[in-house]
Amino acid sequence: MRVTRRALALGVVPLVARAQSAWSPERSVTMIVAFAAGGGTDVAARTLGRAMEKDLGQSVVIVNRAGAGGEIGWGELARARPDGYTIGFINTPNIVTIPIERRARYRLEDFSPIANIVDDPCGYWVNGDSAIRTLDDLVRAARAAPGTIAYGTTGVGSDDHLATLAFERIAGIQLLHVPFAGSSQVRNAILSRTIQLAAMNIAEGLPDQRAGLLRALGQMRDGRWSAVPELPTFRELGFDIVQSSMRGVAAPAGMPAPVLARLAGAVEFALRDEEFLRSAAQQDLPLRYLGPDAYLTALRAMRDEYAALWAQHPWRD
Repeated sequence: MRVTRRALALGVVPLVARAQSAWSPERSVTMIVAFAAGGGTDVAARTLGRAMEKDLGQSVVIVNRAGAGGEIGWGELARARPDGYTIGFINTPNIVTIPIERRARYRLEDFSPIANIVDDPCGYWVNGDSAIRTLDDLVRAARAAPGTIAYGTTGVGSDDHLATLAFERIAGIQLLHVPFAGSSQVRNAILSRTIQLAAMNIAEGLPDQRAGLLRALGQMRDGRWSAVPELPTFRELGFDIVQSSMRGVAAPAGMPAPVLARLAGAVEFALRDEEFLRSAAQQDLPLRYLGPDAYLTALRAMRDEYAALWAQHPWRD
């Protein structure tokens, strides 16, 4: 099997000898997506599912269960039978912040992480003809009319919501939060001018920016992402904010090790698949692979970080 430089850069390498598992799916596998169809999470899940099908020999059926910032879908995933036939796409930080902020239908311990595949930086978007052209413009407008500039996110405790709360604290401003069930609704709201500002991941807004419909104000990344090298980071613009959404695959807790290993192998296969890598490049997906152990470690560390943040700055609206 030929290995692309892209796959090597992701840390995805061929298994010298794939562990033989006694388990193989005999029917279709359901992948729960906790956000509405058409958003960045949904598109990434469908792209991954098509590639996994090649390895599993069965179809991967995407089922959207949007609502409550992801809690509805993840609660359903947590209650599913750990038999390999139900898996789900999980997003940070919502997967760890929801149980911190309220009594949720799941805990992190209710899942067995399989692999992370995407790490998409957050950003701010305005309409292409908006008078707000920079973050400084946004700050000035918000100071002139506190609490009136409406911004859309995928829900309370989401990456874009937490990033905006940090932005408000640093800038000393107040914006008006409008939560939606998914990024596709946020996109529709900004394009229809229902809101003035969209807090969305960078990959989700790039197609509309290329079409002249939206304009990014900055990206919340450590350094500039190669897909948009012309777009400055929030840090460069004077706002020390780094935020992104990791997206990956998980299973219900208690899944037998051979079944989990087989599903993890299917994700690894997908991340070496040339067709998947082409589709990911076309969608501007910032790929970042983490295997089961590394993924779980990252999620636990993130939970601890947000628990500490909650103690200092609870993010209720």
